[in-house]
Amino acid sequence: MHNWFEVKVSYDKMLENGMQKKVTEPYLVDALSHTEAEARATGELRPYITGEFSIDSIRRMKLSELFFNDAGDRFFKAKVSFITLDEKSGTEKKTGVQMLAQASGIKEALSVVEKGMDGTLADYTITALLETPIMDVFPYHAPDEIKD
Repeated sequence: MHNWFEVKVSYDKMLENGMQKKVTEPYLVDALSHTEAEARATGELRPYITGEFSIDSIRRMKLSELFFNDAGDRFFKAKVSFITLDEKSGTEKKTGVQMLAQASGIKEALSVVEKGMDGTLADYTITALLETPIMDVFPYHAPDEIKD
């Protein structure tokens, strides 16, 4: 089971026109605790950020599933409702979960979520699909899983 944390990082970013601007960007990190999320984010971002940077905030993000797509350059949050039938009362019950899909656009994100949900036996509806400001996702890889 993954524990996802949204880590907001502030640093001076070099713009295309050569100017520097202070920016705060969110990243998603798979970690066991806030402390590990901070350490992993720092380790992952250090090679890409020149100069000083700081971790502004870390918050747990409840995601039931994350769908990667190498063609995608943005991340979209999907709100999905699973529909179950309460046998005692005979009524439908909807349970909402959040998922994240990597895609280039909203239509592609919808396709990625639907493809990821293929083979699911439960009935579901996608109730919302929104673009997030998340810049990148750093899933956990055990040391023996890392390929050079």
